[in-house]
Amino acid sequence: MRKFIFFCLAAAVILTGCVSTKTFKAATDESETRRAQLEKVTGEFEAAKKESARLSGELEEAKKESARLSGELEGLKAEKKRLQESKGASAEEAAGLKSRVDELTKEIEGIGATEAAREEEIASLKEALGGKSRENEFLGREVERLKLKTGELSSAKEKELANVKSTYENLVKELKKEIEHGDIKITQAVDRLSVNMVEKILFDSGKAEIKKDGLAVIQRVGDILKKVTDRQIRVEGHTDNVQIGARIRDKYPTNWELSTARATNVVRYLQDKVGINPKMLSAAGLADNKPVASNDTPEGKAQNRRIEVVLLPMDVDRVLEELKK
Repeated sequence: MRKFIFFCLAAAVILTGCVSTKTFKAATDESETRRAQLEKVTGEFEAAKKESARLSGELEEAKKESARLSGELEGLKAEKKRLQESKGASAEEAAGLKSRVDELTKEIEGIGATEAAREEEIASLKEALGGKSRENEFLGREVERLKLKTGELSSAKEKELANVKSTYENLVKELKKEIEHGDIKITQAVDRLSVNMVEKILFDSGKAEIKKDGLAVIQRVGDILKKVTDRQIRVEGHTDNVQIGARIRDKYPTNWELSTARATNVVRYLQDKVGINPKMLSAAGLADNKPVASNDTPEGKAQNRRIEVVLLPMDVDRVLEELKK
């Protein structure tokens, strides 16, 4: 039976297209990730620009220093030549000038090497800046695209929630009498809607056949649910913890069989008599495993013996997760 239920759920989701909560969350998460990447790349881009400016400044200073030293070198060379030509020049002066010329030559060669390294580093930074700029532009476009996507999904999600709210209000209005008597309870939690009907208005004790009055209630509920086209409709059968008596044990060995038979009969009526698309329907027998009250009192047991009609998003992961609860 559980395999059958899972099959029905999967088929319903595949054949029906509505906005998936998982899809919406994935798009939102991807948008946030892209935005974080964009901020990171923008920071790296600005840092690279500052580093490039710093190196360019150092390069200009190195060029100025090289020009100054080159001028000084040329002056020394001229002075050396003058002394060499002068008959009165001393050997010590000539040697001193030669030593200074050699020092300046080495210093200028070092500055030249520094200039070459700086130019290479700046070229590398410019190339990196180009890559960061392209990545920046790409991420910017991705963020805008994802903003549009999440905006569209958000609008669709709001529409779905509005439909659920409208269905809730219609059910409350239609079943006002039963709600006031405590026979039916309707709850809405975001995009999940539940119609909880106690056993006594649908079934006789130990039976799975829906009573005449119960059929009328199911018909009224079904007429409203028939207008819902973007929800999975799951009918759950629940029992108290009292074991099946000997009188009906041959037909329903345990509460599993009884709760499943009741849920299935409700689903069959919704399909055959009300006309709800069977692809939207599924039945689940949960026996006494999900009580809503204590089984220690007659009143609590009466609340636990119930049928719940649950409207769920058309999302496989969400629906299967609900089944595991």
